[in-house]
Amino acid sequence: MACAGLRVRAWAPLSALLVFVLTAARAMAQTPASVPVPSPTPERWSVHVQATDTQQYHGGFPAAYSGPQSLSARPDTAKTIDATLFLGTRLWKSAELYLDPELDQGFGLGLPGAPGMPYNGTFGVAGFLNGEDYKVGRASAYGRIQRAFVRQTFEFGGEQQKIDPDLNQLGGAEDARHLTLTAGKFAATDVFDTNVYAHDSKNDFLNWAVIDMGAFDYAADAWGYTYGASAEFVNAHSAFRAGVFQLSLVPNQIAIEPVPFRQYSPIVEFEQRTSLFGGHSGSVKALVYGDDGYIGSYADALAAAAKTGSVPNTAAVRTAKHWKVGAGLNLAQEIAPHVGVFGRLSAMNGTYEAYDFSDIDRSISGGLSIDGGLFHRPNDAFGLAGVANSLAAPARQYFAAGGLGILIGDGGLSYGGENILETYYKAGLTPNAAFTVDYQRVTNPGYNTVRGPVSVYGVRFHAQY
Repeated sequence: MACAGLRVRAWAPLSALLVFVLTAARAMAQTPASVPVPSPTPERWSVHVQATDTQQYHGGFPAAYSGPQSLSARPDTAKTIDATLFLGTRLWKSAELYLDPELDQGFGLGLPGAPGMPYNGTFGVAGFLNGEDYKVGRASAYGRIQRAFVRQTFEFGGEQQKIDPDLNQLGGAEDARHLTLTAGKFAATDVFDTNVYAHDSKNDFLNWAVIDMGAFDYAADAWGYTYGASAEFVNAHSAFRAGVFQLSLVPNQIAIEPVPFRQYSPIVEFEQRTSLFGGHSGSVKALVYGDDGYIGSYADALAAAAKTGSVPNTAAVRTAKHWKVGAGLNLAQEIAPHVGVFGRLSAMNGTYEAYDFSDIDRSISGGLSIDGGLFHRPNDAFGLAGVANSLAAPARQYFAAGGLGILIGDGGLSYGGENILETYYKAGLTPNAAFTVDYQRVTNPGYNTVRGPVSVYGVRFHAQY
C-alpha cells in the first residue's frame, strides 16, 4: 500500500537535522565548562593502512533442490582480499578531512546469479557468511574511493578525553560534551549500530547478522557506503545521533540515488551508557530508521505474476514510492575484566522488499566475547554468537513462489527460520597483525528446511599500521 500521506518534503530531513544541531548546540553552550586540563598535541595529519585476506570453505550438504541464488550444495571455497589506505588531515580547529582509497578482489560463497545478473557469489544465506565480501565480486583487483568525508566537532565542556590515533581518527583530545557533524561518503554503520564486541569483520565476527542488526536495512551501495550526513550529540553518560543517507538508485545496485532526498533513509539512535556488575561499562542503544524510495511490494509482485503466470519479481512493481520502517536494540556489557556480552534485536516492515542490506525481516543475535588479556595474551580474542533470522508472511509467500531477493532465492521455499552459530579465535601475531580461525553452522540456509545444515570454515589474516 502506498504511503503518500507519510511523505515529507525533500528538505524536511535536512531541516530536522539542522534544528537538532542548533538546539543541541545552544543547550550545551549554556552548560558551564569544567576547569580545562592539559591535553595531548593534536595530530595535523595521519596515514594508516590495512590489509585483510579471508578464505572460506564449506563441504557438500543435503539439498532437495537449488535455485539461481542458492548456496552451492557441492563443496565450495571462496577468497576475498582488500587493502585500504586511510588518509586524514586537520582542516582547521576541530575539523578533519578523511579519504579512504581501497583495492578489492574476490568473491563470497554462493552460486552464480540468475540469467542476466553478474556473478557475485554473495548468495544463499540471508545472514551472509563473510562481512569482508561485497555484493560485487571480481577475479581481478579493482580500486574505489570508499570514504571521503568531513568531520567537524564542537566542544561544550566536561572532562577532557584523550583520542588515540587510529583509522579515520586523528589523535588529540575533546570535551566529554561535544557535538560531531559528519558529511560526505561513508557508511551509515560507521556511526550507527556500533558495538565494541561485534561490529568489525576484520577483527571479530564475520557473519553479517552478527556484526550488524539483521533487519537494519540501511542505505548503501553494493559495497556498503553511500552519501549522507550525521550529527552526534554526546554527553558523559548518553548520546543522541541523527542522520540521513541516500539509498541506491535501484535496490541492491551499484549506483547511488543522485538526487538528494528523492530516495533516502533517515536514522535516529539514542545511547545510554551503563555501569553494571560492580561498575563494569556497557551501553544500550535504541535505533529507528526509515527507507523512502521506489520499493517493491511482495503482494503486488505476487498479484502481477498471477495475471501472467510468471515468477514474481519485485522489480516489476517498483512504480510508486513507499515508506518502509524498522527499529532495533543493541546491547554491549562487560561482565568481568576482559569478558563481555552483546545482543541485538531488530525488525522491519515485511510488506516490502529489502532495499540495500539483506532479506531479513526479524532478527535476534547475541553472544560472548573474551579478550585474550584474561589469559595473558592481550592481542588475542575469542567470540561465540548465535543468530535467529526470520521472514514476515508476505516475504515467505513471495520466495515460495520462486521470487528472488537480495541474497536468497532457491526457486521455491519450504520455510523455516534461519539459525546461525558462529565462533572465532583471533591469535595476535603482533600488536598490529592477527590470524583468525572462524567456524559457522547454518541451519535452514535461505530459510529453506530442505537445504542444509551446512558448516562453513574460515581463516583470516589482518594487518594494520
